[in-house]
Amino acid sequence: MKPFLILQLRPETEASDSEYAAFLAKGGLQADETRRIRLDQEPVPGDLSLADYAGVIVGGGPGCVSDAVAKKSGVEQRIEAATLGLMPEITATDFPFLGCCYGIGILAHHLNGDVSKAQYSEPVGATTCRIEPAGATDALLAGLPHEFRAFVGHKEAVQALPSGCTHLVSSSDCPYQMIRHGENVYATQFHPEADSAGFELRINIYRHRGYFRPEDAEKLIELCRAETVNMPERILQAFVARYRGA
Repeated sequence: MKPFLILQLRPETEASDSEYAAFLAKGGLQADETRRIRLDQEPVPGDLSLADYAGVIVGGGPGCVSDAVAKKSGVEQRIEAATLGLMPEITATDFPFLGCCYGIGILAHHLNGDVSKAQYSEPVGATTCRIEPAGATDALLAGLPHEFRAFVGHKEAVQALPSGCTHLVSSSDCPYQMIRHGENVYATQFHPEADSAGFELRINIYRHRGYFRPEDAEKLIELCRAETVNMPERILQAFVARYRGA
C-alpha cells in the first residue's frame, strides 16, 4: 500500500506535531501509512516521485502566499517554494491532493487565482459552512449535512474561483471554503483536521502572529471549547478512504 505524503508548513514544533497527530487520528491513518516532511526542517527530496504515494496532504501554517517576499522569512520562503514546486505536476496529472487552509492559497496561487487580504479573512473560531450545489454530488462530501461547523482563522483568502475549479463549500464571510480542481485536487479554507483542543493549542502558539489581539486569547479559547465540530474530519476521512491503496 502506498503511503500518503504529508507536507507540513508550520515551523513551530508543538503546532506541527499536534497537526500531524490530528491528521492521523481524524483521517484514520497509521504513522506507517504516511511519509511526513516538515518543510521547515528538510527539503522535498529531488528524486521524490508522486507515483510512490497514494496522495498528498498539505497542512496549514502562519504564512500568507499574498505577502510580499520581503515580509517573509527565509524559512517561509523555502516552505512556500517547496510546496508550490509540486503543484504543476499535481494539477497536470490530477494527482490526489488535499490542501488545508494555507493549502487553498497554495493551489489558487499556482492556478494564477486571486489570493489576497482584500476580503474574506475570518477571525479565529468556528463558522457555519454550506455545501454548494456542485458539492452535493462530490465524493468527499457524501453524507454530510448541508450545513456544518468548522474551525477557521486566516488573514488572506481566495477572492474569485480560479480557472478549472469547482466551488464545493462556502460560508457567509468567506465564499470559497472548499474547491476542487479537476477531479482529485482539493483544498479547504477551513481545517478538516481541527478540533477544539487543537485550536486551543494554536491560539496559544500564534497569539502574537496578528490573527487576533493577544488579550483576546482566553476568550477565543472559551468559544472554541464551547463548539462541537466533528463534520469536517469526515472530509479528511473520505479523502484517505478514496485514495488509500490507489
